Amino acid sequence: MTIDDPSGVWTIVVAAGSGLRFGGDKLGAVVDPPSGTVLDRSIGVASAAGDGVVVVVGADSPLLVGPPPAGCRIVVGGATRSASVRAGLGAVPDSASVVLVHDGARPLASEALFDRVIAAVRAGAAAVVPAVPVVDTIRAVGGGVVDRDTLRAVQTPQGFDAAVLREAHERGLEATDDAALVEAIGHQVVLVDGEVSNLKITRPVDLVVARSVIDTASTAAPHCGEEDHR
Repeated sequence: MTIDDPSGVWTIVVAAGSGLRFGGDKLGAVVDPPSGTVLDRSIGVASAAGDGVVVVVGADSPLLVGPPPAGCRIVVGGATRSASVRAGLGAVPDSASVVLVHDGARPLASEALFDRVIAAVRAGAAAVVPAVPVVDTIRAVGGGVVDRDTLRAVQTPQGFDAAVLREAHERGLEATDDAALVEAIGHQVVLVDGEVSNLKITRPVDLVVARSVIDTASTAAPHCGEEDHR
């Protein structure tokens, strides 16, 4: 654990998607050879950030067979993302004060990003979202260019005051992310710096890019026992 006080921090890793755009089981795809899958890496960084992890999976997930990964609880998700998060929230202990929601398909989120989100919640924010600037030119369907300086691309992990997130889900609302649910009940969403490398595996090309990012980071990192000859 990399934060000073990880007490009461739980992460819901949402891994119940169908993978239609990927064309198969993207979460089981190897992103960090020889054996690290997309979901393995997502669970690993979430586990390092707090007290426990709830992994929300589909009804046919192999994680439902045999013991769960250490420190994890496995639950079956619902028909929508919001329903899946609600299922995961039901397995989070009542003692949790901070709940993060992370996409299982984002294997490159760093521990520093998790720490940044947690710190903002602990500082008093009801909802915290990592975001990065939009770099492409955006056009509205009805015509006209949208000012990209006013836009941000949203990532996960998103962090929440646990009581606020539970209240939002008790309403039974649906949204593409949990920050929108919390905003719908009157709370402000705070943005923190995301990471350009924190890509979501959606199509096969994303897996190729993710592997390249991991390879580059591994090559750049100093190896144990290396001497500094400067």
